[in-house]
Amino acid sequence: MYGAGNIGRGFIGQLFSESGYEVTFIDVNQDIVNKLNKDGKYPIGILSETGCSEKIVTNVRGVNGLDIGMVAGAIAQADIMATAVGVNVLPKIAKPIAEGLKKRWKSGRNDPLNIIICENLLDADRFLAECIKRELDEDEIPCFEKLVGLVEASIGRMVPVMTPEMQEGNILRICVEEYGELPVDKDAFKGEIPQIRNMLPSGPFAFYIQRKLFIHNMGHALTAYLGKLKGYSYIWEAIGDPVIRVAVSKAMQNSAKALSIEHGVELKMIQDHVDDLIYRFGNKLLGDTVNRVGNDVNRKLSPNDRLVGAASLCAAHGIDPANICLGIAA
Repeated sequence: MYGAGNIGRGFIGQLFSESGYEVTFIDVNQDIVNKLNKDGKYPIGILSETGCSEKIVTNVRGVNGLDIGMVAGAIAQADIMATAVGVNVLPKIAKPIAEGLKKRWKSGRNDPLNIIICENLLDADRFLAECIKRELDEDEIPCFEKLVGLVEASIGRMVPVMTPEMQEGNILRICVEEYGELPVDKDAFKGEIPQIRNMLPSGPFAFYIQRKLFIHNMGHALTAYLGKLKGYSYIWEAIGDPVIRVAVSKAMQNSAKALSIEHGVELKMIQDHVDDLIYRFGNKLLGDTVNRVGNDVNRKLSPNDRLVGAASLCAAHGIDPANICLGIAA
């Protein structure tokens, strides 16, 4: 698991562990790596409207991401891999991944390695492929294309920034919402699709990627920016404001209509997803802040990202994106 942050520990690492794997986390935070190696486990708090329950994720260890030799060794031995490092960091891990693949092939392992990409980026598979190929020799590229599956995922679980109070004295402790489904691109796997708990291989996958970005991420961002303007600190406060709730709901419904037309998916199914998301945005126990959800504004305002991308998709299908544009203005 490349990245031992919110999604790494709070979602994918948990699913890998519960599916019977030993989970090796690669991260540059030496304190987290040391604690993983010392404890071999960590707690997850599952937050719902009815309260908090706790699970223990076991059979874990850590590798320092700055030690390229150790990283390469872990990748060379892996049966399945995932990334959750953030879009801006993705190019920086291409070289260590390439070194791991080279070591893997030199050791005689010619079984496929599938890498689940858990990043909010359209065409993340193509982007990462180009980054990795630049670090490979010309004669290694055919091996890469034959044996490495770059599998896009739609990450729906919300994980807030952990405060010292939420950590309860353990830097590994992470709190997450109850939702735990992991849609992935079934057509991108090389070889047999592994059996991973809550993983939903689906296709064509463009719909799921756009649903995440243009409904979930767009609605979340809209809530944050409008909430910031009205002086709220938390997402649950903002979505509880009737004016904001109506604007966000209408924006997400507009995006739902555009996605329904674009992909030929039943509108009611997407609208049910919208209703579920708005309910989940109101989860008070998550304590998610408008500052966290709204940060990295330049990327979130880029042409293909959650706001402008959603507005463009609506416009392309003759749907007025006025409420999405309200979020862009905010």
